Amino acid sequence: MWPSLAWKGQSLTLIDQRLLPHQEIYTECRTGEEVAQAIEKMVIRGAPAIGVAAAYGVVLAIQKSEDKKSLQGNFECIISRLKQTRPTARNLFWALERMEQTFKAYYSRSVQEIIHRLEEEAQLIEKEDVETNRQLGDHGASLIPAGSTVLTHCNAGALATAGYGTALGVVRTAFAQGKIERVYACETRPFLQGARLTCWELAKENIPVILITDNMAGWLMKQGKISLVITGADRIAGNGDAANKIGTYSLAVLAREHHLPFYVAAPLSTFDFSLRTGQEIPIEERDPREVRELNGQLISLKDIPVENPAFDVTPASYITAIISERGVAYPPYSESLPAWSKRGSCP
Repeated sequence: MWPSLAWKGQSLTLIDQRLLPHQEIYTECRTGEEVAQAIEKMVIRGAPAIGVAAAYGVVLAIQKSEDKKSLQGNFECIISRLKQTRPTARNLFWALERMEQTFKAYYSRSVQEIIHRLEEEAQLIEKEDVETNRQLGDHGASLIPAGSTVLTHCNAGALATAGYGTALGVVRTAFAQGKIERVYACETRPFLQGARLTCWELAKENIPVILITDNMAGWLMKQGKISLVITGADRIAGNGDAANKIGTYSLAVLAREHHLPFYVAAPLSTFDFSLRTGQEIPIEERDPREVRELNGQLISLKDIPVENPAFDVTPASYITAIISERGVAYPPYSESLPAWSKRGSCP
């Protein structure tokens, strides 16, 4: 497995996901601001990966603090800055909340010990993410019948996490068990995470993958070429409504029409039990140029109005099951999910 990020003690190395699959180029972030910009500009993306990167961004921002006053100021500044980067991804805020809790717990200690403890917490967040994804993969693979063809959307793999992946973690485990014949990957306009990233990941591991445009899914379902759909999520409300990359809701509706299972795979750090329904999930609106242009070249009129929400929300009623490191939850989610919220380190 290749890392989406690597902590070097004084810097954070990120694979520039904007350049994949044709260029594997790594960038070094040496300040918290550079991490924030990398998140905003999609150098790194995927809710779990963003959370891990943000935790390391906090460490970079405070490393040179000389006293408690500068430490406090640097810490508050970077926390505020990172919270502004990607509003939908719950994992980002979850990781920052953990860093805030650690900061408060050790604030009476020396400046250097506080910095050390925060670095340890960021490393723990990274380690837990990989372990969580593998557990999630085991639980999800139990739902995959032998001989399956799986449809996935966007990229919920190793690149979107600290390693292994959520939806693609399930695919990896099920493929290793001999259950999956092939994967269909939606291209995922406008940023093409499926075409560029998911296909790259699966091809690297010799998992058979077929790329399709986003508007082909319904026809393939009707032809019987799809066994099930599995996606990741960026935030899941307490009732099971799930925000994921724009286009996910359409796939859930199509899956229902064709009587196919629709699964969502996400770690507990993605769940936001403070929200009753998905209507409360903030949806990020991104730069119109992502829709008007392709690789910097206009594909429409240069000033045509654009709507570019990065995510949509799939109602819980369209989700067959939700997979996390705790196991598999089934409807009604208002009854099955609260048990997860009361155990361990759920947000």
